[in-house]
Amino acid sequence: MHHGSRILVLDFGSQYTMLIARRIRELGVYCEIWPCTAAADRIAAFGGHGVILSGGPSSVYDAGAPQLPGVLGLGVPILGICYGMQVLAHSLGGRVEPGTTREYGPAAIAQPAPPDRQVACPLLVDVDDGAVVWMSHGDHVAELPKEFVAVARSKDGLLAAVQHRAQPWFGLQFHPEVEHSACGRAILQRFVFDVCRCRADWSMDSFAETAIAAIRAQVGEGRVLCGLSGGVDSSVVAALLHRALGPRLQCVMVDNGLLRQGEVEQVKMIFAEGLGLPLLVVDARAQFLSALAGVADPERKRKEIGRLFIEVFEQAVAQLGVHFDFLAQGTLYPDVIESVSFAGPSATIKSHHNVGGLPDRMRMRLVEPLRELFKDEVRVLGRALGLPPSLVDRQPFPGPGLAVRILGDVTAERVALLQRADAIVRAEIDAWPGHVELWQYFAVLLPIQSVGVMGDQRTYEATCAVRAVTSIDGMTADWADLPKALLGRISSRIINEVRGINRVVYDISSKPPATIEWE
Repeated sequence: MHHGSRILVLDFGSQYTMLIARRIRELGVYCEIWPCTAAADRIAAFGGHGVILSGGPSSVYDAGAPQLPGVLGLGVPILGICYGMQVLAHSLGGRVEPGTTREYGPAAIAQPAPPDRQVACPLLVDVDDGAVVWMSHGDHVAELPKEFVAVARSKDGLLAAVQHRAQPWFGLQFHPEVEHSACGRAILQRFVFDVCRCRADWSMDSFAETAIAAIRAQVGEGRVLCGLSGGVDSSVVAALLHRALGPRLQCVMVDNGLLRQGEVEQVKMIFAEGLGLPLLVVDARAQFLSALAGVADPERKRKEIGRLFIEVFEQAVAQLGVHFDFLAQGTLYPDVIESVSFAGPSATIKSHHNVGGLPDRMRMRLVEPLRELFKDEVRVLGRALGLPPSLVDRQPFPGPGLAVRILGDVTAERVALLQRADAIVRAEIDAWPGHVELWQYFAVLLPIQSVGVMGDQRTYEATCAVRAVTSIDGMTADWADLPKALLGRISSRIINEVRGINRVVYDISSKPPATIEWE
């Protein structure tokens, strides 16, 4: 899909690259991330109003270190960040050296005072001397290329910001995209609007109109099949496709018996009854529980669930007796970025939560209307499409469902225990005003039984863990410091209302080293 104003970010392998694109989009300007190895003609064809060079872990002198692609001849503004500034300087004849010490963390920067200030930098108009920014580098630019001047230095005298005298080319040794750089948003805003002359024309309302037209053009008179899980991504895909195609969309929801309490009923109410969307709900609870009998290993759980999901899904499609030309998927932009990342896909910590693609024999082409969006944008789009907050603001939920929140054996009895405990956790935290600051909160059933006393009788029952975290994007997370009274209410309700659990514990692990989910 084509968008109006656009910025291209070239990725040199930084852990912060995705943040750059998110910050630009937050300003209302469309932005994409491409690997720094992209061909010059492709970069030119993108038609960006400006190019940002990300940071990266390399030194410009390393064997095989990424070099500057063909961007200098594009005639558009360029902003190099960290390694991006170093590779820009190096390619133009400057000198980059290893630092005697790494600059990592907060650092104060200052602009030269007149008469030493040779140019007025348009990026630093709103930046006061002593502004604190976030540094993360070992190498630094020791000698500037011709026609470049220093416009800010750190307290150690190292170059913090540079610019070309005649061309709209800039370099920042710090990271304006991270929250720790308080002036970072203002700097990016100046680059995008004052230097690149972009318009703030990227919004979910405009995206919805463009996406609907693109879906109609791609699908033509064909029919689309959509697996609806009740999660945010599949729900927004279904709503968008329904708006574009009407009755030529068919949704299938597989009830695997591992969903949250009341989830199937909620999806039916919103989509089938509320939107009038064609929806087939397949009751496969017995099949999934049978397949998981005696399976405790989390990877085996995922494989069994994935295998059976495809089998049940195929049977449901055959039951419909209609030919489908396309399969809808809720692929998001972070998935696309990782698949083409300069640094390559991240190390596998565990199999992906979401159930993967369907067999080739189903012979359907893919429709992926969300592949340009970040998760927060998907939620905004859902609101624009009229989906209720109870669905749009739903927390991330693993594809294998409660099977990976039940440590050890998965049985009907243990699923029922966890569903009731999890419903209490969510109800109590939802009623607390601070819940809007949380990324995720849920219950986990542990394979531990412990002694308790209830009504003068000894009990030997299950243990439930409560998990609540804060995060921006789920890549890292901190455990949430919930009020003691709230934790007390959760514990009291679970122990009193869920027969079979006599102990509740609170997880105070951050990610990393832990993960958000337990399996």
